[in-house]
Amino acid sequence: MLRKVLLGLLVILVVIQFIRPEKNQSTGVSPNDITTKYAVPANVQPVLKRACFDCHSNNTTYPWYDNIQPVSWWLNNHIKEGKDELNFSEFASYSPKKARHKLEEVGEAVTEGWMPLDSYLWIHHEAALKPEEAKLIADWASQLRSQIPAPPDEKEEHHH
Repeated sequence: MLRKVLLGLLVILVVIQFIRPEKNQSTGVSPNDITTKYAVPANVQPVLKRACFDCHSNNTTYPWYDNIQPVSWWLNNHIKEGKDELNFSEFASYSPKKARHKLEEVGEAVTEGWMPLDSYLWIHHEAALKPEEAKLIADWASQLRSQIPAPPDEKEEHHH
């Protein structure tokens, strides 16, 4: 009985290797990339790319273990959730209100240390932000946020 169960599990494991999610890799710069509408300084861009873009853009650099199922499905789900929350490749399409809110969250995420995720950093040590890099991103996000005009309804909220 145990042998049949193990054989069944092995067959399932082999079969699922052929069921692969679509990769999050685009060619070129998206027409809605943040850099098409907003300034991203030369010292900020590489830090964003290293620490944020695998989950928050349309271009993920996949590790070798992405070729193993069900790991690939788990990674794909993480990437989808990350892009749903913030996608630098689509940032130029955000409304001013959404862009301002996302930039505020970017600053909080790196300053408070909840981004990049600990589970991501276990394998991707290079994505860890040094304090001065977190400050660099937070300052850039804050400065950029201040350059985007607040919608009338957002201004009213601060007066109450």
